Amino acid sequence: MIEFLFLDLDDTILDFGAAEHAAIIATFREIGLEPTDELLRRYIEINRATWRRLEAGELTREQVLTKRFELLFAELGFDGSPERTQEIYGYRLSLEHPFLEGAPELLDALYGKYKLYIASNGIALVQDRRIKDTGLARYFDGIFISERIGYNKPSKEFFDICFEAIEGFDKSRAMIVGDSLTSDIAGGIAAGIRTCYFNPKGKPNESGIKPSYEIRSLSELVPLLERI
Repeated sequence: MIEFLFLDLDDTILDFGAAEHAAIIATFREIGLEPTDELLRRYIEINRATWRRLEAGELTREQVLTKRFELLFAELGFDGSPERTQEIYGYRLSLEHPFLEGAPELLDALYGKYKLYIASNGIALVQDRRIKDTGLARYFDGIFISERIGYNKPSKEFFDICFEAIEGFDKSRAMIVGDSLTSDIAGGIAAGIRTCYFNPKGKPNESGIKPSYEIRSLSELVPLLERI
């Protein structure tokens, strides 16, 4: 039986892809870059690569936030400030918070039946505003954001601090749900709890990371929990 349920925020509850797209287009326009499809594609590639370096412990969070723009501008030969661009982007992103399909219904179904916790690697100020503006806080017994904890998913330390903060916590009755094999699932495995990989596009898993469960739609989560 699951009692303690950790939910990733971006691309598990909120549609980060849509939020990122709108925010980066507005940011590029503000700094004087035309947001062509090619530019957006390249930004996404660089951004994902730098976040993977964070998960691997090769970069700090602060380095990631500016490094992605530094690398992009170097490729473009664009004389822009990575630090200022990050400030603009962070603000723009905080204003974007569309839900994934089925997320509000899922939270309504889970609320009151499980102890719910957000577990996010996002930027604290950005996530705070998005959580406030969407009214998400009312569903959750705790909100754990890596920037405040001092460790990022998938580190065991991130989860250890979360567990210590929860009264009566029992690993055998806990599970994390998230869309990232390398962050949510690898972290949950290292922490000794069950894991549920949210894989809406049915991407093949060639990572070697094996989740306890896998779902393609958020509507599958409640029936899964009831079977465990």
